[in-house]
Order: sequence, then C-alpha cells, then structure tokens
Amino acid sequence: MNGTGSRTGDAVKERVRPEEREPPLYKVLLLNDDYTTMDFVVHVLETVFQKSPAEAYRIMMHVHVHGRGLAGIYPWEVAETKVETVIRMAREAGFPLKAVAEEA
Repeated sequence: MNGTGSRTGDAVKERVRPEEREPPLYKVLLLNDDYTTMDFVVHVLETVFQKSPAEAYRIMMHVHVHGRGLAGIYPWEVAETKVETVIRMAREAGFPLKAVAEEA
C-alpha cells in the first residue's frame, strides 16, 4: 500500500461558527387619543421609559401633533413588557392611551 487509499485529502476543514447576531429590535410607539391627558403621557414617559422631563415633554408633543411618537427601541421581550405596562397604567388611571411595538 502506498498510503493514498486511506488519506482524507489535503483540505483543511474550518470550523464554522454560527454568526452571533443581535436580537431584532422593536420600536415602542405611543398613540394619540382625545382623552389621555398630556401630564399622564409625560408621567408614563418618565417612569416607564426613564425619559427626562424635557425629553418626555418633547415626545408627548410629537404624539399630540403627529398622532404617534417613539418612546424607545428595545429587544422584543422588553418592548412587549413596556407596551403592557403602559396599557395597564393607563387603564388603572382611566385613560385609553395605547402603545404598540413595531419592528425597528
């Protein structure tokens, strides 16, 4: 035997690592309505989304003028929890404020 029958070849196999990808991100948007007070929206932005008073006011005005506004961008689980928290807080306070999550 000359040894060539049992050779596996000269090719070197590389280990292929699966690409580590960041999880998809989701935008949490607040939707305008005719009943939720501006003060309550600012309160939600400050407490749920940790916005400064000035930033919360700016976002609230954007929601008021444009019908919807970006509260933050998060991985799905965080976005979903924030949407649920906003809706729960609004219902407990007697407001119809809505929040939604959309893929960023």
